[in-house]
Amino acid sequence: MLLNEMLGIKYPIIQGGMANIATGKFAAAVSEAGGLGLIASGGYDAARIEEEIAEARKATDKPFGVNLMLLNPDVDNIADLLAREKIQVITTGAGSPGKYMEAWKESGATVIPVVASCALAKRMEKMGADAVIAEGGESGGHVGDMTTMALVPQVVDSVEIPVIAAGGIADGRQFAAAMCLGAIGIQIGTCLLVSEECPVHENYKLELIKARDNSTTVTGRSLQAPVRIIKNAMAREYLKLESQAASREELEQITLGGLRRAVVDGDMKTGSVMAGQVCGQLKEIRPVADILRDMYEEAKKVVINL
Repeated sequence: MLLNEMLGIKYPIIQGGMANIATGKFAAAVSEAGGLGLIASGGYDAARIEEEIAEARKATDKPFGVNLMLLNPDVDNIADLLAREKIQVITTGAGSPGKYMEAWKESGATVIPVVASCALAKRMEKMGADAVIAEGGESGGHVGDMTTMALVPQVVDSVEIPVIAAGGIADGRQFAAAMCLGAIGIQIGTCLLVSEECPVHENYKLELIKARDNSTTVTGRSLQAPVRIIKNAMAREYLKLESQAASREELEQITLGGLRRAVVDGDMKTGSVMAGQVCGQLKEIRPVADILRDMYEEAKKVVINL
């Protein structure tokens, strides 16, 4: 069974839960285009998530989900909200969803944690996860060490539940490769940042379009909190301080409010411009429906030609 059959959507594609970006309106746009839109919980409390859910339901009658970052200070209230609202799909990251699993399952939710290792995938399976998203370190934002090419087939071989591939996927060739590795579908994020419907600042979109293959770097490895972002003045200063063994406080001061500066204010110098390594493939701003359709159609042609 492919992901689209499992979730009742057109394409086997999930939109990543990008903090401060994946609003209810944007999630609805992705769902209307045939994928599964996700509302991101990063930086939001339960009251704000409730508003975003209502916004999504006004804009679409198609399935959508919520991504819950389990380090969110309001996590218990958000988890309860997702059960009460009977959210169809819940993806999770940055922690264990075990304490919420029973309530979510009783509400009818499909629960799909994001994992970066086989060990974590196995733990999620034992907790009752319906599937896992195996995300490689090519992705934007918070990343693991393993690449998608190495991670996905090993996760597929280690669990009985379905596996969705994420990280380093921006066109049909990479989509097809993920399916050949044993995934039932994909999750994408960076390539949707340059969609017309994406609510990021226009400067953010243009920064990605002019990006090259080596335009990203990873900060925060010294804190065991690696984040992939576009190289800019903030990133260079951060890496310089990291090399000098700066304290956690000094490093966190540099990134404080950085994502909002990039997403909302369009600050491409001191903002945290999160993006995956596929940014060098992005050439234009297009409707999200065109991005999903073209990726799916190209993937079908690639697989047929094998």
